[in-house]
Amino acid sequence: MSDIPVEAAGKQDDVRRALALLNAAGARIGNSLDLETTARELLDVAVPQFCDLASVDLYESVLAGDEPRPVGPVYTEDEQEGGLPRRRRRGPVGPPRGEVRRVAFASAVSDAPYGYGLGDEETSAESAKSAKDTDPALAAQPAEVGSTHCYADHSPYATALRTGRVQNVQSQDGGIPAQFGAVVQSTLAVPMVARDRVLGLAQFSRAKGSEPFGERDGALAAELAARAAVCIDNARLYRREHERALILQRSLLPPGDPEAAGLDIACRYLPGNPASEVGGDWFDVIELPGHRTAIVVGDVMGRGLRSAVAMGELRTAVRTLALTDMEPAEVLGALDEIARGLGGTPHSQRSQRGSDTDLSEIYLATCIYAVYDPVSRRCTFANAGHLPPILVEPSEPALLLEVPKGVPLGVGGEPFEEIEVELPDGAMLALYTDGLVESRDHPLDEGLDAFRAVLTDASEPLEDTADRVLRTLNVHHGEDDIALLVARVDGLDPSHVGDWSLPPEPRSVARARELARDQLAEWQLDALGDTAELLVSELVTNALRYGEGDIRLRLLLDRTLVCEVWDAGPVQPRRRRAHDTDEGGRGLQLVDLLSTGWGSRRTPSGKAVWFQLARPREGVPAKDPTEALLSLF
Repeated sequence: MSDIPVEAAGKQDDVRRALALLNAAGARIGNSLDLETTARELLDVAVPQFCDLASVDLYESVLAGDEPRPVGPVYTEDEQEGGLPRRRRRGPVGPPRGEVRRVAFASAVSDAPYGYGLGDEETSAESAKSAKDTDPALAAQPAEVGSTHCYADHSPYATALRTGRVQNVQSQDGGIPAQFGAVVQSTLAVPMVARDRVLGLAQFSRAKGSEPFGERDGALAAELAARAAVCIDNARLYRREHERALILQRSLLPPGDPEAAGLDIACRYLPGNPASEVGGDWFDVIELPGHRTAIVVGDVMGRGLRSAVAMGELRTAVRTLALTDMEPAEVLGALDEIARGLGGTPHSQRSQRGSDTDLSEIYLATCIYAVYDPVSRRCTFANAGHLPPILVEPSEPALLLEVPKGVPLGVGGEPFEEIEVELPDGAMLALYTDGLVESRDHPLDEGLDAFRAVLTDASEPLEDTADRVLRTLNVHHGEDDIALLVARVDGLDPSHVGDWSLPPEPRSVARARELARDQLAEWQLDALGDTAELLVSELVTNALRYGEGDIRLRLLLDRTLVCEVWDAGPVQPRRRRAHDTDEGGRGLQLVDLLSTGWGSRRTPSGKAVWFQLARPREGVPAKDPTEALLSLF
């Protein structure tokens, strides 16, 4: 009778210790959305309060963010007997045998064995690839944190992963390798299961001299592992979605620092929420015909993935509109119509609903759009509710350009204006979003003044300028997304421009060929002479036949050679497929075959048809136009 109170008191102590351990687990596990950190938090709770040694192994696929295989029953087939249909029976199945990575290890034992926690005939991943897991020499390979390995199919550790059930491994049963059994008395192999899916394996071991694990210990270990598994699964899902968001954001922004004729450019992007790294701010640099460049900086109101998606739609629309060679004000006008249709409610219905329209369904964005011509050194700006650009001329203070500020995109009802500014060589232009200069700590004007004060040297390397701006303005407040684009103007050298006017008469075709050949010889591009002469002849002939007024021939040399033929006719050329019996109609086909790109664009007095040729590389022969000519027939 005297032993009953003692036994009951012991059970109460065990329950109190278990509850204290679970309370500690609830408070300490899952404070981070990082898989490895969560695994270490589990071991911090378990060692030494519950066990003397512990480790966590996770499937490589889980660490990569993939969905783990479920654990549950499966139907298998028995052998056919006496011609009867095959019978099916239920049996447990789990994830297939695969590589796991040791992500955490903890020990309260000073002489913990090297490579603790490996099962009989368990091999490192590298050894498993070169052997059949049957060589005794491969038994009990070391598994340091960060290394990968595989569990032998018949080991209790693989059984725990396969069935989703805790395995109690005793040293006297042979489940623990001899060299480890000198220290380890018993081990609980506990599958980490979340949503009926096995993420990995936790091992809890007690050293010789400690109390061996009992049935209640197995249940407690399973509960600890399950709590950690839920947190690890959440971290896995977060890591996967975070990587997808990064892929989305990177796909929506230009890779690296884009190149443009007559401009050196440096860009920076910082998300308002560093955890998600996605937002609605964007910048873009678009190459236009005639070595011109369109520069765009925009800001979709709001934050997060929804703003990033809207930004991607607007960015795609801007690129499409820019390639039509519309004027900047026209581009913003068309973009405003597109923005009003992005929220899912047609514009006509919004007008009827009026003030009842849910603002969450409307995409609002600010945007500044500029087109720079390196030949004339003039830049045309149009603004849709965005902050003004900043111009820094050599030896001059930074200046806010007075660009007419229109309404934001998506509001509608107001036309956009544009201005043209001549930019001297060496000047620096800065376009940005409000997150750079606006904060709760200071008003907008104060932020703009601070930004202008930072831009003091137009000759400073642009990368240094961009870094110094972000560092000086203390932009790591996480309040709003930030996009910054700085560009240094370096117009096209006049010696790289050939410009002639020709009368609208047949002899101008021969004159155009002569001018093109002489100019290419002066530029030491004789390898392009035959091709350029042939294509110039085709475009000038078309201008005589279908165009109006005088003809202008212009050659521009930068990273590529661009040839333009201007006339006063408004009709744009259209490529068509000539039939075998047709005597003409193959000119534009030839231009398309021999050039790296061609097109036409509107000009203030008509149109310009252009083609582009790559500059020849050393040791690479130029394309022979004869083969292209023959391929047309």
